[in-house]
Amino acid sequence: MAKYNTPADLKYAPTDEWVRIEGDEAVIGVTDYAQHALSDIVYAEVSVVGDAFKAGEVFGSVESVKAASDLQAPIGGTVVAINETLELTPELINQDPYGRGWLIRIKPANLGERDKLMSAEAYEKYCDGRE
Repeated sequence: MAKYNTPADLKYAPTDEWVRIEGDEAVIGVTDYAQHALSDIVYAEVSVVGDAFKAGEVFGSVESVKAASDLQAPIGGTVVAINETLELTPELINQDPYGRGWLIRIKPANLGERDKLMSAEAYEKYCDGRE
């Protein structure tokens, strides 16, 4: 049994972001593993609508009581929406990292990049190796 919630329908980056494809858009957030490691998240800052980035580029940061951490795009694309709720309630990332704690929604530049990311099973093994 996995220590962390790792939904099977998502893909995962080694930098602890997840991506979910919804139609022709992709939703990106921070994994359950990462939010546990960071502890209480007190601030989140992300790119603005219209920003474009490549896979691996920084699109924002989160700060917790323990540390600040850059957010890296698991796939490239253009931001079409940001989770404005996080401005006032960044703790949603801790409470619901795969739901209400999502960070950005993008129009992917190349959906094929998703195939380079880890499955839930592979990500769980990757996380186990870091502890």
